[in-house]
Amino acid sequence: MHLKGGSEVLKACQEIRNKQGKCKIGEAVITTAGSLEARYVIHTVGPVWNKGGIEKEKLLSKCYINSMNLAIENNIRSIAFPNISTGIYKFPKVLAAQIALQSINSFKEQKVVEEVTFVCFDRENFELYSKLLKQ
Repeated sequence: MHLKGGSEVLKACQEIRNKQGKCKIGEAVITTAGSLEARYVIHTVGPVWNKGGIEKEKLLSKCYINSMNLAIENNIRSIAFPNISTGIYKFPKVLAAQIALQSINSFKEQKVVEEVTFVCFDRENFELYSKLLKQ
């Protein structure tokens, strides 16, 4: 993100960190997108799975909910999400996808965000989201 977005994104993140400290798991903040083809970047901190549990599931849901709330507050019409916490944080991909879709679906009634894209970085996630979105 910082490499492609340039120094503006990094500077904005540093300003937020200096003002409020580190972003806690499940929280989200918004910055400029720098040189990316977007107006904003919404940053969130996903949970590390380890032994899992309902608390980790709630924290992952908060990532999506807090990001969507920021999008609404900033009148953002489209948003893209990666597969939060499913890489080195080892969150089970099926469970993470279900949580992502449930969390985003809770915003169906709002009229600000018109398009949500899930960016899948591997075939497994792509097939998983494709299957779940058809249901």
